[in-house]
Amino acid sequence: MPTIKPISDLRNYNDVLRDIDVGSPVFLTKNGRGRYVITDITEYERQQAEFKLLSELLKAEESVKEKGWVSEEEADAMISDL
Repeated sequence: MPTIKPISDLRNYNDVLRDIDVGSPVFLTKNGRGRYVITDITEYERQQAEFKLLSELLKAEESVKEKGWVSEEEADAMISDL
């Protein structure tokens, strides 16, 4: 169950921070609408790494569509050239 609090609760931010765990962000609302998310730094870093990986996979997929696949021999040759 997500933790949702009004942004005015930040006046006593220790109570808000107490509710933050890895994988359990605190959603802050302003005027009854979602506005901000507070999350644990470990969770934030995991999400950023996942986003970067997905971005690289998307680039690879676009490259395959544009240039096609390489054979195993071509891949071995490319690796040995490094």
